[in-house]
Amino acid sequence: KMAAPMSEGSPALEPGAAPYGNFPNYSRFHPPEGRVSLLPGGLLRSLFPAAARPLLGLDVGCNSGELSVALYRHLLGLQESEGSLDQPAAGKDLNLLCCDIDPVLIERAQQCSPFPASISFANLDIMDSSAREPFLSSYLGRFGRSTFDIGFCMSVTMWIHLNHGDSGLMEFLSFLSSLCKYLLIEPQPWKCYRAAARRLRKLGRNDFDHFRSLAINGDMAERITQILTKDCAMELVCCFGSTSWDRSLLLFKSNGSNHEPSEQEQ
Repeated sequence: KMAAPMSEGSPALEPGAAPYGNFPNYSRFHPPEGRVSLLPGGLLRSLFPAAARPLLGLDVGCNSGELSVALYRHLLGLQESEGSLDQPAAGKDLNLLCCDIDPVLIERAQQCSPFPASISFANLDIMDSSAREPFLSSYLGRFGRSTFDIGFCMSVTMWIHLNHGDSGLMEFLSFLSSLCKYLLIEPQPWKCYRAAARRLRKLGRNDFDHFRSLAINGDMAERITQILTKDCAMELVCCFGSTSWDRSLLLFKSNGSNHEPSEQEQ
């Protein structure tokens, strides 16, 4: 089980000491535009041409929400100046649930959100099944649904992998694939694993428990694609290219029968 991260007055305030990726100023060194600019306009319309609205999205590891909001604007074609008051119908198209392990980051996201009616931010350890299952089921139940239309996992897989090992990564990907019809994922390359471990050592912190024993390694975009396509009943739909910091944006679609066609696809 992933412990709650340390926050106020703790070493987690050191820029490199974010063992769960919960960097306090993440969007400053990986700006949201670096991702959303790779995604085509009208993506939701092309993926869900006849689906009933609102579509439901899940953003895992949202940090303080800047990327979540940028994705939301981009997917709905909203300008930077447009907030919920200017777009009262925005929530009719997409409702986005964003979660992160760090309560301090989530509080900041809640305070700064321009779309409080249609983007929800929640403090949740996605690897704690006893917490995530009732919480996510409750959220989906408000819409009469059992799955999300689309999930986002942006530079999160490495932190799951380092803290929970190979089996944890497999379980995480299996869970997301069972919960989302589409999954947009941005895996960190292996060089980021080495850099994260190096940062901890420089600060005199203990190494990640699993780093030296990971058998899933090397080309992580390829390894994660293999897991999702061979073990999780998903297919790779598209690679939208790579960010300037060398991370691929991969879109997968579920082949499983556990996603209701119902009102969303009729």
